[in-house]
Amino acid sequence: MHNATTAAFPTLLSSLQVGAHVLRNRTLMGSMHTRLESLDRPIERLAAFYAERARGGAGLIVTGGYAPCSDGRLDENGPMLVTPEQADELKPITNAVHAVGGKILLQVLHTGRYAKIAHPVGASAIPSPINPRAPRALSTQEVWQTIDDYARCAELAQRAGFDGVEIMGSEGYLINQFTVTRTNDRTDEFGGSMENRHRLPVEIVRRTRARVGPGFLLMYRISALDLVEGGAPANEIVHLAQSIQAAGADLLNTGIGWHEARIPTIAYVVPRAAWRFAAARIKKAVNIPVIVSNRINTPALAEEILASGDADMVSMARPFLADADFVNKAAQGRADEIAPCIACNQACLDYIFAERPATCLVNPRACHEVEFAQLPPPQAKRKVAVVGGGAAGLACAITAAERGHAVTLYEAGSAIGGQLNLAKAVPGKNEFDELLRYFQHSIERHGIDLRLQSRPDAATLAAAGYERIVVATGVRPRTPQIPGITHPKVVGYTDILAGKVQAGRRVAIIGAGGIGFDVAAFLLHDANDAHEAQQSVQTFFAEWGVDTSPDSTGGLKPPAPIKAPREVTLLQRKPEKPGRSLGLTTGWALKAELAQRKLRALSGCSYERIDDEGLQLSVHGAPQTLAVDTIVLCAGQDSENTLAAALRAQGIAADVIGGAELASELDALRAINQGMRLAYSIV
Repeated sequence: MHNATTAAFPTLLSSLQVGAHVLRNRTLMGSMHTRLESLDRPIERLAAFYAERARGGAGLIVTGGYAPCSDGRLDENGPMLVTPEQADELKPITNAVHAVGGKILLQVLHTGRYAKIAHPVGASAIPSPINPRAPRALSTQEVWQTIDDYARCAELAQRAGFDGVEIMGSEGYLINQFTVTRTNDRTDEFGGSMENRHRLPVEIVRRTRARVGPGFLLMYRISALDLVEGGAPANEIVHLAQSIQAAGADLLNTGIGWHEARIPTIAYVVPRAAWRFAAARIKKAVNIPVIVSNRINTPALAEEILASGDADMVSMARPFLADADFVNKAAQGRADEIAPCIACNQACLDYIFAERPATCLVNPRACHEVEFAQLPPPQAKRKVAVVGGGAAGLACAITAAERGHAVTLYEAGSAIGGQLNLAKAVPGKNEFDELLRYFQHSIERHGIDLRLQSRPDAATLAAAGYERIVVATGVRPRTPQIPGITHPKVVGYTDILAGKVQAGRRVAIIGAGGIGFDVAAFLLHDANDAHEAQQSVQTFFAEWGVDTSPDSTGGLKPPAPIKAPREVTLLQRKPEKPGRSLGLTTGWALKAELAQRKLRALSGCSYERIDDEGLQLSVHGAPQTLAVDTIVLCAGQDSENTLAAALRAQGIAADVIGGAELASELDALRAINQGMRLAYSIV
């Protein structure tokens, strides 16, 4: 490790004794479902995925969840570890991680009433609001059998070469379902009193420790804050932590919020490190190391939390998707080279819930390590022109330069970023600032010839002798054909988000796609405090109704009323409910936040005309007038590909990517993926 810079993050990069093991630093790559098990060559893919993070310096790694019995599976094809043969199949994973100096735990996860299987089971026959399948209550004998299943699963993980297990007791899964009255109305030895409700996790830890011996790491993931009605009060959480320690656990990882909670816990609207108080509360009560988690994405923030004494380790899951070399870069004085997790959830959680293998918007190589490793290196240094410095162009230019090509990047604007510059203006999306900073630094580091305020024409590009020309000129906003569209009340979304135009007090937004919702969020926050409010943990807690006091049950209180600075109406042509195109795991939070700010959304709209009175329209056939001061157009985009056409006309082959190729549902995820993959094809 680079001595000069270990000083920058001395606590984060210091070793830690945990049970019989010494961890090389205080970072945990938290558990993530990847669905790599569902692809061909799953073990090879998982081994490559985890080994790359171990090589990148992760102090400890946890796998996605493996069920200890068939009724614990996430879904019908979910991974299980119940036989010696399955354990032996996993050995290439542990061997790959150990070969590069890493340590890895297997997560033992029983999903309980969340299971997407024909007959889920739970502590009680109380259905979950996020699973249409009602659970059957486990009998007393079945609960004892489940305890034995956990211990056997840990023993099999030991056989497979894992350094330990994480027993998953948070997020509303089976163990968590036993610990609280919300989901446990049992009358046997596993229900009723706090001691009875805690019996399942305590017995699992006790029996697992007895089965695997003292050298095997036992980590318990405790729900540090349930964020649901009928959740645990702080004193019960602390008592459980102490009982788990006494039963033989080596360290406590913290989970925040059940999957059915109506408060976002890791989405971009959550301020960084918002939940550290919950880990700190547990740390005060136990002697074993405690891990803080959720929305921690820089080494500086991780260092600050650890140095404050709020926790002993930092769990980062998605940041290790965004950059496998997170720890090495921090240790080598290259923290500004870390590709940031922007908490978008688009390619990790959203993909998992859509039953697709995970990857990362910022790093499309994530979970595709095997595939990218097989791509051939460039045979020669090529002279490459990339026209357009938005997401697609940036990803292509930077990847091509990383691979040794001579890249010139042309950008018509005065700064890189394209539509990303608009995205970062949206409240809560200030992580896009980090992404743009990372891109700017990468341009400088790789010696890309950046030419701002430059619009090269086909003749200029042809004369420059480029071996490859990439057109990433993006999109232009579409102007719908509505009588009166040139009225002074009408503005485009780009002018609103760029701060060139101030909207009036009453606003109509035409178009209810992702950009329409972003503009609504922008307009329903005060311009002065949009960024500050999102960064303020206390503001977030007040608006969402999070109670941090020790005596609150489940960590909830009534949300504080919010006075929005404007009245905003969002309009959609389609008859269905607006917001269907939003992200699966972030869209609900955005809609809930906007509902608190009294956003009005209308579907089935047809627009008649715009005049001095406002917007004349019919809603599901009924005419009405919206008396508004400002009408913002978010009615889609068209590809800006005139340069591509001009190049084709001159017989010059060009690659067209991003919005210039396909403007519908403008998407940084697709743009960055396409740009990076194209760069790999330049050989």
